[in-house]
Amino acid sequence: MGVSSVKTSARPTQVIHRKSYSSSNDSDNLSTANELGELGYREELQREFGLFSAFSFAVSISGLFATIGTTFYYPLSSGGAAGTVWTWLLGGAGCMCIALSVAELVSAYPTSGGLYYSCSKVFPAKWAPVMCWVDGWVNILGQIAGVASSDFGAAQMLLAAVSMGSDFTYVPTNDHAVGVMAAILCFHGFVNSFPTRYLERITKFYVIFHFGCLISGAIALLALTHPKNEASYVFTHVESNTGWSPVGFSFMFGCLSVSWTMTDYDATAHICEEMKRPAVIAPWAISLAMAFTYGIGFLYNIVLAFCMGDPALILNETQPVASIYYNSLGKGGGIFFTVAMFVVMNFVGISSLQACSRTMWSQARDGLYPYIGKKYLYRVHKRFQIPLYSVWLSTALCIAINLIALGSSTTINAIFNVCAIALDWSYIIPIVGRIFFPDLFKPGPWNLGRFSFFVNMWAILWTLFISIIFFMPTELPVTANNMNYAVVFFVGIISFSVFFWNVGGYKVYRGPEATAPDPDIASEVDLRGEVKDEKRD
Repeated sequence: MGVSSVKTSARPTQVIHRKSYSSSNDSDNLSTANELGELGYREELQREFGLFSAFSFAVSISGLFATIGTTFYYPLSSGGAAGTVWTWLLGGAGCMCIALSVAELVSAYPTSGGLYYSCSKVFPAKWAPVMCWVDGWVNILGQIAGVASSDFGAAQMLLAAVSMGSDFTYVPTNDHAVGVMAAILCFHGFVNSFPTRYLERITKFYVIFHFGCLISGAIALLALTHPKNEASYVFTHVESNTGWSPVGFSFMFGCLSVSWTMTDYDATAHICEEMKRPAVIAPWAISLAMAFTYGIGFLYNIVLAFCMGDPALILNETQPVASIYYNSLGKGGGIFFTVAMFVVMNFVGISSLQACSRTMWSQARDGLYPYIGKKYLYRVHKRFQIPLYSVWLSTALCIAINLIALGSSTTINAIFNVCAIALDWSYIIPIVGRIFFPDLFKPGPWNLGRFSFFVNMWAILWTLFISIIFFMPTELPVTANNMNYAVVFFVGIISFSVFFWNVGGYKVYRGPEATAPDPDIASEVDLRGEVKDEKRD
């Protein structure tokens, strides 16, 4: 059976209008439930997230303070001090275009499926099922790799602090990191087993702690680092330690840091069905959080470049930024801020796991996972009202991936590298549909207006460019140990999804399935917060 013959009658009814929002919480919830009904789904999760908690959630996904700590090596080794500054500014502009394009789509189609769901709206009916299928698999596998890499990074941060505390007599190994990672992931699974109202309260703390770490860390480095690098060195000194030439080409590898930090833009979209007024709040949270990450990240990189000393002294360290703090602040300060980075990485892991589990739940709702999806992964716990099965399957898969580190560091690094590029491609697929079939797209209340086409095009071009950088070996000469196998895993993900579709996926999957029993269904929230379906007047 070809793509053109796939039935599409189960696709949700196209949104043809938007209602205005009321200031009343009950009216807001009713209006939001009505909009979800228009997209084809009934209310099943509790809406607790507001603008501040959604913004905090989006900021925590980037984990700026910690993720720069784990990726600072790339711009420093490929472009020197100037590389750490200017590649962030250049690459961040491309990332912002992707973020704004994602925010526009999320506003139009605010469901837990995120960009995967939007494929059903921006492509013609005959193409929608296969595009949703491929995009869904690329997105979920990218998210699983992302959660796994975040928690593995958290384990490495904690072990780096322990090593500092032992005056470096203790040397962490991959075996130790895997064991700590498994414990961290189980803890994150436990936290994500709480009802949404508790997760929302915890999430509000993330951005406050995160901002405090950035400010205090920057002030401490600037106050206590003597001597500092000269401004001319920070902003103009370019050198490559990668073996690539010309230096200008090597310089572009520095964009890996900002691209890895500013990714998973649609994570906030995956909690849309746990958010009040998601068509407005979700895109604002995404755009503001990415702007925060872009601007503050640029300033933080400048601080690190001034205070890092001789790059040769930190490039051989497993955690270069932790070494900067250790060299500038001494043992106590180094341990304190390394532990702070570990805490921030925990915020990244908890939020990423929540987004991943909601993605898995929404895709199971639509039948993306034959046999186990509807029966287990789509279940919502009656008491906690969260997709508990999806939480723990996501946790188990992340642990399983990280077990690869016991056998091969090269392989696990390739899996981690494919995270950002797989996620970016899952965003670009619906953006391409948005451009090529503009008449199908119905803008939400948050949109880019006349700038939409140009921002979308730059997002696509940037993703194509950065994909090449992500797939190239970062060092020459290429050996079995430093070869970048990310391209192999990315092609494997695409091939798996296409093969799975052709051998039987097209028989069982017809695109997002409506769960609201009627396109005119609305969900009424009574004063006790209980949800019941009823016909709209």
